[in-house]
Amino acid sequence: MCLKNLWNLYFMVFCTLLYSSSNGKEVEAVGRFRDYLNINTAHPLPDYKPAVEFLLAQASEIGLDSQVLEFVEGKPLVLLTWTGKDSSIPSILLNSHMDVVPAEREKWLHEPFAAVQDADGNIFARGSQDMKCVSMQYLEAIRNLKSKNFQPLRNLHLSFVPEEEVGGDDGAAKFVSSPEFQKLNVGFNLDEGLASPGSTYRVFNGERSPWWLKIKATGAPGHGSKLYDGSAFQNLLQSIKLINKFREEQFNLVKSGAKAEGEVTSVNGVYLKAGTPTPTGFVMNLQPSEAEAGFDIRVAPWEDVNELQRVIHEEWAPASRNLTYAFSQKENPRDKDGRPAVTVADDSSPWWTLLKEAVVKAGGELGKVEIFPAATDCRFVRHAGIPGFGFSPMANTPILLHDHNEFLNEREYLKGIRVYEEIIKAYTSHPESGDTETMAEL
Repeated sequence: MCLKNLWNLYFMVFCTLLYSSSNGKEVEAVGRFRDYLNINTAHPLPDYKPAVEFLLAQASEIGLDSQVLEFVEGKPLVLLTWTGKDSSIPSILLNSHMDVVPAEREKWLHEPFAAVQDADGNIFARGSQDMKCVSMQYLEAIRNLKSKNFQPLRNLHLSFVPEEEVGGDDGAAKFVSSPEFQKLNVGFNLDEGLASPGSTYRVFNGERSPWWLKIKATGAPGHGSKLYDGSAFQNLLQSIKLINKFREEQFNLVKSGAKAEGEVTSVNGVYLKAGTPTPTGFVMNLQPSEAEAGFDIRVAPWEDVNELQRVIHEEWAPASRNLTYAFSQKENPRDKDGRPAVTVADDSSPWWTLLKEAVVKAGGELGKVEIFPAATDCRFVRHAGIPGFGFSPMANTPILLHDHNEFLNEREYLKGIRVYEEIIKAYTSHPESGDTETMAEL
């Protein structure tokens, strides 16, 4: 055999071995992802214990420091740390949540926690998009970087929190306000985003704040045939009419393209309670003395909250119409300094530049910066004055969070790992504080 042919043979064998090794690592990475998806952490009774044990086992295998914090009994938080060369520089925090929303088994093609993978590589499971994929991509990226002997300059922390899907009060909210969080000296935070049906990744630099409003109307009861002013039901219907008008005005801004969904204040009715029940339905000839409705309001970061509060108090639920109101959740869209809790996302911010360059280096592309239409745990960090982006590397993927048959394709999952490798390298290697003007001004 001539030298040239021998060289070609050696090269083919080398490539085959390299591909097999790489492919083997990818198979293992996907297997660990599916193992995590198998753990049922769905509300109303998320089983956090096996999730915590799984994450701690991963940390031990990779070589990360770990601790479990419990600000509320039975609701643990896993905190992992990769210590950098210079702990005096503000650290990077990668956050994710362990809990997921319930799944209606009869509406799914497969068992929601079986993590079934079909012939096209789609992995079906509750949490595959929201957001166990990101949790495992963090860990797999660090595993790969460690295997390449990369050493971060900054400390890198990973938090896996409980209770995000039910508001985060007993999870990220208590964590961010704790002494343990202050000790981390966090300078920047990454949290979840959304899948993108297109080829670009979505990125969010702020989000709307939830105001969950309950309005209760009272009035004199009366016969079902009687016409009179001030009935509870009519009082409430008048409020609903005014609220719906506000909703239409905001929605029209979205429909016309004047604003994106995350840039308007939305309001949607979520329940209506009235009437006198019977074993088979409701009394049809009796006007009730009480009626109640609930509304999910999402307040845009730039909304005039004082004006919105006035509208609720004087127009939507005035005492003069025998109306009372209360909030089951009400969060300020401004940070601790009174600025909109929005992170600067242009070339004046090193955090934005580093993210953009890292994604491109991994073969991806960022889309237009958006305001997250709902709420994530990143809002607690932004409210503390710390910049953060919402980002989940899932392109070419239908948006299925909280939907039936939630899935993520294997190829997108593996590409996301490579994306996080570049992001982690870029962020943890950045030598400057990056703290100047990273939150939006009024």
